[in-house]
Amino acid sequence: MFTYIVLSLILLCWIIPITLIIKSKKTNGSEKLGWILAMLFISWVAWIFYLLFAPLNARQNTNGR
Repeated sequence: MFTYIVLSLILLCWIIPITLIIKSKKTNGSEKLGWILAMLFISWVAWIFYLLFAPLNARQNTNGR
């Protein structure tokens, strides 16, 4: 029983950052996919980088300025 609880907590801690990236409005499209793939392969380090550096490219101003 204890093993299931520990495994559930580990899985939850692994899924939370991915969910936060998916719901974030900081990035979109292929950049968001890149961050999610980085999360899958590099784990928490990529999420910390996401919080610090996303978006990688500055967004274009839509009002012409």
